[in-house]
Amino acid sequence: MPSRSQDSATSLARTVELLEQELTLLARHQLSSAAHTPDLVLDRSGYQLLSRLELEPLTLKQLAEAFRLDVSTVNRQVATLRRKGLAERIDSPDGGVARLLRPTPRGVALLHQDRAMRHSQVGRVLETWDDDDVAALRELLAKFNTSIEDLEGQRWPRP
Repeated sequence: MPSRSQDSATSLARTVELLEQELTLLARHQLSSAAHTPDLVLDRSGYQLLSRLELEPLTLKQLAEAFRLDVSTVNRQVATLRRKGLAERIDSPDGGVARLLRPTPRGVALLHQDRAMRHSQVGRVLETWDDDDVAALRELLAKFNTSIEDLEGQRWPRP
């Protein structure tokens, strides 16, 4: 007969397995895809980069570290944003050699436009949910994300 701790470990393992499946589905659903909202202007990487740069200007290296990506990958994505006039390089306020990146006013405007559409999409999904369930989901997702950030040793700034 399995012990109580073995039953608990088996139950937790099954719960983690089911949670991983749900997280995989969540990533697959990607509410912000062009198929769901053709009016979105920014692609996924552009949206994420501009969202992070909206919080504070960063160097290319800092931006790559924030996303845990290779600098060359982020450089290509930033180059696309710059060509479209959505991001710009600025001098470092401390007089350093490295230049900072920040969204242009046009980049911020398009980011806010897309963000409003994404908020609407999430709102449509949750419109039949109780307020307490929506609040619990937000709290648990925040807890999950900060646990990942703690394991990685890098907190993501929140507005």
